[in-house]
Amino acid sequence: MNRRNFISNAAAGVGASYLAPGAFADLLDTPHRAEATDTVVLGKTGIRTSRLAMGTGTIGFGGSSNQTRMGQLTRLLRTGYDRGLIFFDTADSYGSHPEVAAAISGLPRDKVVIMTKCDSRDPKQAKADIDRYRRELKTDHIDILLIHCVTEGDWTARYRGVMDVFSEAKEKGVIRTHGVSCHTIEALRAAAASPWWKSISCA
Repeated sequence: MNRRNFISNAAAGVGASYLAPGAFADLLDTPHRAEATDTVVLGKTGIRTSRLAMGTGTIGFGGSSNQTRMGQLTRLLRTGYDRGLIFFDTADSYGSHPEVAAAISGLPRDKVVIMTKCDSRDPKQAKADIDRYRRELKTDHIDILLIHCVTEGDWTARYRGVMDVFSEAKEKGVIRTHGVSCHTIEALRAAAASPWWKSISCA
């Protein structure tokens, strides 16, 4: 299954099955056309952010992405911020933490939302990664942290140790919320059935 089909099937199949009735009522009743810069609350996280996030990981792997390779990512992110986009999507594997750090330098920390993703499957390494991410991003906390690129249908059991590390980090205020980046329908179904996640990404 290619990426486009996965995302389409995920939205149609799993989304329809697991969203609570009336989940989109606020959007349907919106008196104005939805805009990318509208302020929205992400589910039950309490995190308020722009409707649209600025991604930094197109063809992102091995510490780089199309955005980092072009050499203008920091400028792009600041331009987006100046136009009302305050949600920055990054990941360790994209290699974009330094550019995000530069983009938010001098900005009020509570005016931007940073989401990053962790590839580690070992709890000890994941804990060390969280500290490294904060150093690279030059921030005392991460708003949203996801377990990255999950494909297994049994990930909620298989990666329980990493989940516990994330939960502990949330309790300490090191991250504000946690979740998972699903790359298969099976992983997404497991996420939908789990009370642990607070944020799901299909990227």
